[in-house]
Amino acid sequence: MLQNEHVRLKIGLVCPYNITKGGGVQEGILAIRHELAARGHDAKIITPLPRDVNAHDWPDVIFIGTATDVKSPFATTAQISVSLKNDEIERVLAHEHFDVLHFHEPWVPMMSRQLLGKSEGINVATFHARLPDTLMSKTIEAVVTPYTKPLVKRLDGLTAVSNAAAEYVQGLTKKPIHIIPNGIDLKKYKAVNQNQINKPESTKTILFIGRLEKRKGVKYLLKALGLVQKQIPEVRLIIAGEGPDRERLELLTAQLNLKNVEFKGFVDEATKMELLRQADVFCSPALYGESFGIVLLEAMAMNLPIVAGDNPGYKAVLQERGKLSLVSPKNTEAFARRLEVFLEDAELQAIWRNWASMYVKAFDYPKVVDKYEELYRELLKAR
Repeated sequence: MLQNEHVRLKIGLVCPYNITKGGGVQEGILAIRHELAARGHDAKIITPLPRDVNAHDWPDVIFIGTATDVKSPFATTAQISVSLKNDEIERVLAHEHFDVLHFHEPWVPMMSRQLLGKSEGINVATFHARLPDTLMSKTIEAVVTPYTKPLVKRLDGLTAVSNAAAEYVQGLTKKPIHIIPNGIDLKKYKAVNQNQINKPESTKTILFIGRLEKRKGVKYLLKALGLVQKQIPEVRLIIAGEGPDRERLELLTAQLNLKNVEFKGFVDEATKMELLRQADVFCSPALYGESFGIVLLEAMAMNLPIVAGDNPGYKAVLQERGKLSLVSPKNTEAFARRLEVFLEDAELQAIWRNWASMYVKAFDYPKVVDKYEELYRELLKAR
């Protein structure tokens, strides 16, 4: 039992993915570790070692096993650890003596399962993903449930980034699931947002950032753009991201005779920030499979109005006046009208920006880590 709430904790943040490769889960874990360390905790990341990475370049990371490219049933690829050596796990845990092991995406094979079997500290899990409502997803759930149930039993604390992300695990346990959202570094966005913007006042820009795949709904954005350009001829669309649907989307752009559509491909962090700063509306018409939507927080942090798909994950983020941003992407006329009003209605823009600038503060990393830290201490005291 802890006698002092301010005692320094030894925390291991378990990331099943390649921590050196950008991604929402990886970026969140890095930010949480940084904030925990700033509070005086000894926080380290445990993750598989990619073949092209020098472990000495990552002093706050413990590499166990190797990362291997694995394709999911949803046509995405991730670098994960398929299996670890037991003696390697035992050596690390014996050396570190973690008070808390915090597993992110514990379903991902096999790191979390193997570490849980050897852990002697408090075990906490965060669930990030939400499977789409498809027959394939239901089949996968039926197959993996015998694997996932034993994991849940060994967990002392369960968290999810949204109610949507908690849905599957709620069917496996009666343990409480704490909703702790994804976070954002508001200081970084504030610094970028203060830079002067130079762009033609007559040009309106809609921005999409994301993977070019079916569930992201970009084809519906293109269809809606056709109607928008009839009312606002000078509007342009920038599409940042790569994916299997890029060629089909470029062909659809030509078939619809759309003007001022630019496919930028993958963009780095600095370019992404600049695109957000220059845009007039951020649009993410995702249809399903979203558990949260960090990119929505990024747009809010840049004071950028949003039009977004009305999926469960985005509904979890866009509460209160943010509900004005939600629309069914498949309703082309309603989608187009929503884009138009956010592009042209100055009063609505001002109301939305004022709301977003206050609302997004709840997702600043210090506030998110407050909740994790409180949970760690509660579980340690209860032990």
